[in-house]
Amino acid sequence: MRATIDKAGRLVIPKSLRDRLGLTPGEVEVTADGSSLRVEALAGDGLVEEGGRLVIPASGLPVDDETVRALRDADRQ
Repeated sequence: MRATIDKAGRLVIPKSLRDRLGLTPGEVEVTADGSSLRVEALAGDGLVEEGGRLVIPASGLPVDDETVRALRDADRQ
């Protein structure tokens, strides 16, 4: 997927990619990763207590079986 950087240095991330990654308007963390850029949504700064348990607020990113497997197996690679 290609995008363009304008003269002011702004890069528009295509909507389909923003939707897939759960990126919403607001601040993001941008870091250099070799010759690439890494863009990450900032996590909410608060935990919510529900039923005596601390719960991390939803990021809006859908979590399916494949995502759970990837997270579970990430340390095995």
